[in-house]
Amino acid sequence: MKILSIVSTLILGGTLLYADAPKTEDANLASVINSGKMATKTLLETLQKNMQEHMKKGGVMEALNFCSTEAYALTDKVNSELPKGITTKRVSIKYRNPVNEPQDDELKVLNSFAEIETAKKALPEYVVEKADEHTYKFYKPLTINNQVCLKCHGDISGDKVLEKAINERYPTDKAVNYKMDDLRGAVVVMIKK
Repeated sequence: MKILSIVSTLILGGTLLYADAPKTEDANLASVINSGKMATKTLLETLQKNMQEHMKKGGVMEALNFCSTEAYALTDKVNSELPKGITTKRVSIKYRNPVNEPQDDELKVLNSFAEIETAKKALPEYVVEKADEHTYKFYKPLTINNQVCLKCHGDISGDKVLEKAINERYPTDKAVNYKMDDLRGAVVVMIKK
């Protein structure tokens, strides 16, 4: 019965169309899903590749410098290279940068993901929401799936230099004290049809 209330939470409001990956004959929805997957993959691979390069080059501090100065420019670059009408962004309830604060509809989806996580159920691969007549939002949950993520997003209280550097760059930081496999947020892909 618990899972039914979680699914009900996801469907509440009638705008969520897709909470997992069942077969569909709706070509438009299939196109939205394919676009969402492609855009998410492009963004995450681009950010991960650059993060790894900076970690190898100068460790955690170099990676932090990259995140604080280049990650948004890289997201903009990815968006400029995506097909017309498709843009990506990252959102989180526990955001580091206020730019990543979710909007109302995004917050509802993230809260639904958090409820699923709390119930110790598997997160959906993605969720698609119809934002308006011509716009869809594709949500890909993001989890802490690599130990290196915890260097900046785990318990950083033992590293005073890192803690100071993060606090200087992000005075309202909420993105710490995560553990492996915790829900970190979501990639949101806006798709205009």
